[in-house]
Amino acid sequence: MTLSRTLALWSLFACIAGLSACATAPSAPGCDDNDTHPEQLLGQWRVTLSGQSDPWTLLLRPHPEHEGSLQGTLMQNPQHFAVVADIEGAEFTMEESHDGRRIAATWLGHVQAGSCGQIIAGERQASAPGQGPQRFEMRSNRLR
Repeated sequence: MTLSRTLALWSLFACIAGLSACATAPSAPGCDDNDTHPEQLLGQWRVTLSGQSDPWTLLLRPHPEHEGSLQGTLMQNPQHFAVVADIEGAEFTMEESHDGRRIAATWLGHVQAGSCGQIIAGERQASAPGQGPQRFEMRSNRLR
């Protein structure tokens, strides 16, 4: 997915979901939620999706070929899906693949105000026709 397409989709989802209000909420002292770096996203995350009772585990690590990007695995036994992700400012993008070649879903989210990059919320859009977007929330396992 190209950056311009990702930004266009993000703008659309942000307008629909009213996520622009997040940017006006106060941040916790000592962090800038609008300047989140990939290193802050490394590690294990707990992911909840609307319409699903069981959470997923997301493991993110540095992408070996693309500096500043992330790769990892989205897991819920017995399912394991490959992902690649990017963060730019407070905007999070992740692509999920079920076969390692094609994009099965695109995740567009925003770092939650005051979370210092440890909570991201947004929408997951499956590539399959007829499937509507799902709200998601990711919480870093480092969050206390």
